[in-house]
Amino acid sequence: MTRIMFVCLGNICRSPMAEFFMKELVKQRHIAEDFYIASAATSSDELGNPVYPPVQKLLNSRGISCRGKTAVQLKYADYDKYDMFIGMDSGNLRDMKRLFGGDPKNKVSLLLDYTDHPRNVADPWYTRNFHEAEADIECGCRALLEYLLSKK
Repeated sequence: MTRIMFVCLGNICRSPMAEFFMKELVKQRHIAEDFYIASAATSSDELGNPVYPPVQKLLNSRGISCRGKTAVQLKYADYDKYDMFIGMDSGNLRDMKRLFGGDPKNKVSLLLDYTDHPRNVADPWYTRNFHEAEADIECGCRALLEYLLSKK
């Protein structure tokens, strides 16, 4: 089983969007049982809060439910529990490596590193462009899944 943790600053916009897109992709391919997929925040600012309403709306419009998801914080102990930590931007990458005391097993990467156009996923909390984040995250999740399947 491949265990993936998507990570962003608050765990209410980008990382839950990636979590639920990826869950939908593996479900569509009938390989959901081969994956454990979750998301978490690097900060404590939004802990316990639900997925941000515009993100819920985007997911719902695609028939994807995120009901019950609330923001949780990434912990040091998570490093041994997951195979991959997929950050949304370079700040997330830096925060993860600081929390984990580095990345000795090379588990930390950025979502869009798996695409032909590596870059940060802009935070729609600040940009207000939820559709751009959605497009980047969907592209990144599809590319990540293809990468993982090519390694099997």
